[in-house]
Amino acid sequence: MAQQHLDPTDPTSGPVTADALAGYLRAQATEFLRALRQHRETGANGSEASVDAGRALRRSARRISGSLHTFQSLLDTDWSESMRPELAWVSGTLAMEHACATRLDRLLQALHRLSGSTGFPTQSAPAVGGTAGVATTSRSGTSATGRGDATTAGRTDTATGSRTTSRRTDTAAADGRTDTATSSRATGRRTDAAAGGRAAGAARVDDGGAPARARSSVGEAPGEAGHPTHPAPTPDRGNLTVGAAKAGALLDRQLTLARTRAHSTALQALGSSRFHAVADKVAVLASEVPLTTTADTADLRPLAAAAEDRLADAVTALPLLTAGHPYNAEALIHGLSPDPSPHPQDAPWHQVRLLLRLHRYAREVLYGENAPMGVRLLAAGDALDRHRDASEAAAAAAQAARTPRIAPATAYALGVLHADQRHEVEAARYAFQRCWQKEVIGTS
Repeated sequence: MAQQHLDPTDPTSGPVTADALAGYLRAQATEFLRALRQHRETGANGSEASVDAGRALRRSARRISGSLHTFQSLLDTDWSESMRPELAWVSGTLAMEHACATRLDRLLQALHRLSGSTGFPTQSAPAVGGTAGVATTSRSGTSATGRGDATTAGRTDTATGSRTTSRRTDTAAADGRTDTATSSRATGRRTDAAAGGRAAGAARVDDGGAPARARSSVGEAPGEAGHPTHPAPTPDRGNLTVGAAKAGALLDRQLTLARTRAHSTALQALGSSRFHAVADKVAVLASEVPLTTTADTADLRPLAAAAEDRLADAVTALPLLTAGHPYNAEALIHGLSPDPSPHPQDAPWHQVRLLLRLHRYAREVLYGENAPMGVRLLAAGDALDRHRDASEAAAAAAQAARTPRIAPATAYALGVLHADQRHEVEAARYAFQRCWQKEVIGTS
């Protein structure tokens, strides 16, 4: 039997002492203090620097809290038990505003896609060019023509007006041009103003003017040039389009209000005595880690392996066989329940997402900042993040549908939106099942 030799380049080939844990916690505490200072310097004004500082605060708080949970036997019990919930409170409070903004953007994009509209129905300013420009021009009584067509229209109107108000003069041109009608000065000024107005109206349309020229080539009447040529929508799509505008406005009001409240809550939390106490403890942690007396001879690998085993057990308890089907109609039916409480099927998946995060943090402690992360773990984490986002978006759509005295078309649009997000939940579960069931190359 060949003797196995340990890889000297692998930091986990031998025992990993508590010094690695202490160095990791000190580094994360330093990052927490640096992000806090940056956040105070930039202010909570929604700028990019402020958003990055808040994200760094959440990131370091999660990693410290997760490491305290995984390696709690090597740390002072009273200190770690009092520190973990406070760090979870900081991370959760700072994440609320970002979650509301992301949820609103996700739901509005889904409404765009489901209603088939080129732009969000509640937007007041139409888009420049394209279908929006054609519709605006047709409502104002002008035809959708290009700059060249506007000049032709002006010449036509000049000739028409001159038949009734001016005398006709025949001019013999050398190149055989046809008779040109000239109008009086007063009539010419009026027709020039009309032509200028038409040219200005046509200038608001996209420079290409391809749809108008195409319609002119097939002999369409100028008065019909501003009307869209696409077929009429189906009844279901029409009802959804009607309700999408009000549904989007309702979601915008509710989630914007929730985001404003989350922003105020975060500001109050950052200025509270509770947060100052947490920051003081993190400052102490940056210089001194409260390890137990037995931590000097302990090995971190068994504790990290236990975190991986908890993740594997949680994944085993998931209904991966059902999630292996691309379309899980039974889960969708349960997702349409009127119960306002969180979806019961989502809780085990959220728990797996948290355990996967703890497993990643444990690997960072063992391997350092450059911890190798396999494609399998990255794909699984991405699928579970999409699962969380879709389930929370579906809950927000269902909550909006429970608003009293909303129009039937609005309720219909919100119901379609809720079903769409539940389909996204099932798609994320299917993606997780596909990536997790793949065997790692080189293992049995």
